[in-house]
Amino acid sequence: MKVFFTFLNLVLGFLSFTTQGCKAQPQEPISGQIKIHPEWKAEVYLIQPRNFSEIAANFLGQVIDSAAIEADGHFAFKHLPAIQENLLLQLAVQKINSRYPNQLTDAIPSEANYMPFIVSKGNPVNIKADISAFQKSFVFMNTSHGNSALISLRDIRLAAFQKYLADDVKEIHADSMLIEKENLYRNYIATMMRFADTTTSIEAAMVAIRWISPNGDFERVPEFIKGQCQKWQRNAPENPMTGQLCHVANKNTLPVMVGDVMPDFSLPLINGDTIMLSKLLGQRLTIVDIWASWCAPCRKENRMVLTPLWSAYKEKGLQIIGYSIDNNASSWKSAVLKDGATWSHASHLTGDATPFLEALRISTIPANFILDAEGKIIAKNLNGESLIGFVKDRLD
Repeated sequence: MKVFFTFLNLVLGFLSFTTQGCKAQPQEPISGQIKIHPEWKAEVYLIQPRNFSEIAANFLGQVIDSAAIEADGHFAFKHLPAIQENLLLQLAVQKINSRYPNQLTDAIPSEANYMPFIVSKGNPVNIKADISAFQKSFVFMNTSHGNSALISLRDIRLAAFQKYLADDVKEIHADSMLIEKENLYRNYIATMMRFADTTTSIEAAMVAIRWISPNGDFERVPEFIKGQCQKWQRNAPENPMTGQLCHVANKNTLPVMVGDVMPDFSLPLINGDTIMLSKLLGQRLTIVDIWASWCAPCRKENRMVLTPLWSAYKEKGLQIIGYSIDNNASSWKSAVLKDGATWSHASHLTGDATPFLEALRISTIPANFILDAEGKIIAKNLNGESLIGFVKDRLD
């Protein structure tokens, strides 16, 4: 019996040793391989956006750690802030001459030097990338739902930029082409808006929203930002980013939106009369056009779009109200005559500091609002063929 128990103890001891010896070692929370390049620092930075406005924001995210990239490309972060659920972080790399680890290069997506990603408790992140095309080449080696969504968003943005902006923006320089440039940009961001509307990852949606407007200006897309607030209030009401987004989407600070009734306002007309906007509404459709004599694309729209529409539809229930943000009466009146703009015109002649734009909560021109017979906004900021088609569909 003594021999048997001695043998049994030896076996159990061996099994204990081999079990411990073969046990998987703890994985590093964030690690991977980055192909290095002599123009870039052999270091990768871990950046935490502390709120919605710091996501994908140049110089604003908090640098919480850095890791050396070894000669074979391996790097690892071993320590992370406390993680309850999903945590949105960013990895960034910097060129040799860069002074700031949280500098994010993003004007051309294919050259972006950072990548947002999600880490969750107990789920390590492992990546591969080329340092000289960091975001473009970024790959998750062990992906998750949220990180897969971020990769899809990255690919959507890259493709849309190449399709709409990469070549055309370089060729469009004249101020008179401002509307064309805006239309290209609208097409570009529309792809990310559709992504944000359909994704089930709040983190990926927040990145999409920030990429749509890196400077946080949602004047041209208030309906979208309001819709995103409503979506995440339903789907993730406890997430701090929902509250932060909805603060930005406050209806009292966003411009008036489609579905709102146009604010009634006392308008000083070009003939010296003053009248309430509601008294000028057309029988079927009204275009409130906000312009200035010095705005080249506005003048082009007057001549090429609004004048033909006015001639064709003024007897069919169309009204046009031109509101100028000029501060010089002579320049304003001269532009009206030269453009053949014979519809109603108004201006406070106070330049950009005009009470009408303050009431609409906008600061960008050209701008327009298309109203129904009751003054309800049914469309906004249509121009060129889009505006012509819209009017024809409703008045022909």
